[in-house]
Amino acid sequence: MKTWTISTPDIDKRIDVFLNEHMDLSRSKIAIMIKEGKVLCNAVAVKAKYKLRRDDILEVADFEVQPMRVDSITMPLDIVFEDDDLLVVNKPRGLVVHPGKGVEGPTLLNGLVAYLNQNPAITVRPGMVHRIDKDTSGLLVIAKNDKTHTFLAEQLLDKTMQRYYLALVHGTLHEDCSVDAPIGLDPVVHRKMAVTDKNSKPALTHFFVKDTYPHHSLIECRLKTGRTHQIRVHAQSIGHPLIGDPLYGRPEDTNREGQYLFAYHLEFLHPKTKTLVSFEVPYPTYFSECIHQLQAPTKGTL
Repeated sequence: MKTWTISTPDIDKRIDVFLNEHMDLSRSKIAIMIKEGKVLCNAVAVKAKYKLRRDDILEVADFEVQPMRVDSITMPLDIVFEDDDLLVVNKPRGLVVHPGKGVEGPTLLNGLVAYLNQNPAITVRPGMVHRIDKDTSGLLVIAKNDKTHTFLAEQLLDKTMQRYYLALVHGTLHEDCSVDAPIGLDPVVHRKMAVTDKNSKPALTHFFVKDTYPHHSLIECRLKTGRTHQIRVHAQSIGHPLIGDPLYGRPEDTNREGQYLFAYHLEFLHPKTKTLVSFEVPYPTYFSECIHQLQAPTKGTL
């Protein structure tokens, strides 16, 4: 446990800024500590935006990353880019990114353990910088070491890592728009998220119209925050739910294999060269086949 008593020079300073100045930890790790309640001010857990006052007693629990045991499972991987520090993977639809509660079967992380020639069931530090839903396909960057993971995670936290998605939605969206609406747990259905002011977090998504069909649209989605199901929830909130979305879509969408959404563009500063790198992937087969259906002279019905 580390303890500080706040004096004049640090009055009105945000608590996360203070910790960044006084601890040899990245901003992303400090954010995790605060979120997990490991930072106390006057014996009370506080948020990152809390501003320090004179004589505040700040206590921080010892921070330790708990390693996770992950089995090695060989599977085909679509590696878009790889070097000594990271790899960029094009995740297929239907594959969960990371093991967790309620997850059955192989995950992308299991495949990565095998790909990186690690022994079965060894202790590893997950290198996942960000995630996408099981039925969303597309680009993910994976760190090969702690230094790279910290560098990339800070870009995600600072909103300088760019992630663009393409989605097929119900209805004709006539113009570009932005949705700035907080997202929290759905008060009725526990598996869902919703636009709500109760126990929610700010969320901002930009939608750009790429093409329209008689009854549907192809849109580009740019995230400025990273909330659970953000694109899906925001699209539904403006009356244009994603085709195939079993949670936020229309009744007929339950017959499909999942939402038509894929992460096609990813860009960030490389941790070693400090240059901007960007990656793009073409439409996956399931996506292009759906577009072909929408373009057919049957009035775009599915």
